[in-house]
Amino acid sequence: MSFLQAIVIGLLQGVTELFPVSSLGHSVLVPAWLGWDSLLHGQSAAESPFLAFVVGLHVATAIALIVYFRRDWAEIVTGLGRSIRHRRVDTSTQRLGWLLIIATVPVGLFGLVFEHSLRTLFAKPLAAAIFLTINGLILGGGEWLRRRQRDRHELEVRSLEKLPVTDAVLIGGSEIGALFAGISRSGITMVTGLLRGLDHEDAARFSFLLATPVILAAGLYKLPDLLGPLGNGIRPQVLVGSLCAAVAAYASVRFLLRWFQTRTLTPFAIYCLVFGGLSIIHFR
Repeated sequence: MSFLQAIVIGLLQGVTELFPVSSLGHSVLVPAWLGWDSLLHGQSAAESPFLAFVVGLHVATAIALIVYFRRDWAEIVTGLGRSIRHRRVDTSTQRLGWLLIIATVPVGLFGLVFEHSLRTLFAKPLAAAIFLTINGLILGGGEWLRRRQRDRHELEVRSLEKLPVTDAVLIGGSEIGALFAGISRSGITMVTGLLRGLDHEDAARFSFLLATPVILAAGLYKLPDLLGPLGNGIRPQVLVGSLCAAVAAYASVRFLLRWFQTRTLTPFAIYCLVFGGLSIIHFR
């Protein structure tokens, strides 16, 4: 892997992990469009230096999210500690902490069992293009359904502090879809949150907080790959790529939280439909 490739993939990971356009799908499609065949083979291999490289990017992205939400996480961790000691939930922050834990369980269990199989099966350009197009339909369809529910007065608008436990589990469970290359973690969780009554800003915030432990755990779980023989010869590239991913992720979450104060998922839906459709034509 060259340093140019490390920089491109690092920036790509940092942006697309948080933008609702699928980091996994873009890590397949962009190298395919650029003719980086060795990276594509690494994506679908059981073990490869490229997958060890991706470990570093995941850890860097999670660290960037922790840094951005450092005050939130400090309050959540402190609140959880008090909740455990007193064996009750007294504050909205404590409740949010438990919601995040409960919502993380479905994708955590499913990912441990099926992540490897799904990655090796679907980390191919045509499959990623199809799923990216489906992701565009999910984003656009979610916005349409939300408008329809709101116009018919069928949508109960909720704040994040009042999100029911069942809805949190549903939002967390929707993360399972992101194991398919082309389906966005942030996109599918945001759509689920919107349809359960959250506004765009709260849906985005919950999505990013929910993604943090999942991304970090996925990186730390495979950290031995990076520290072992698979990491030999690429650790400088990992360092450069991870730095790019961290900077891009921090900038992305800052931009998106401002974006969703007044805007919707529709532009991202259009992008996924266009890029996914062109990729289907190109790789069919």
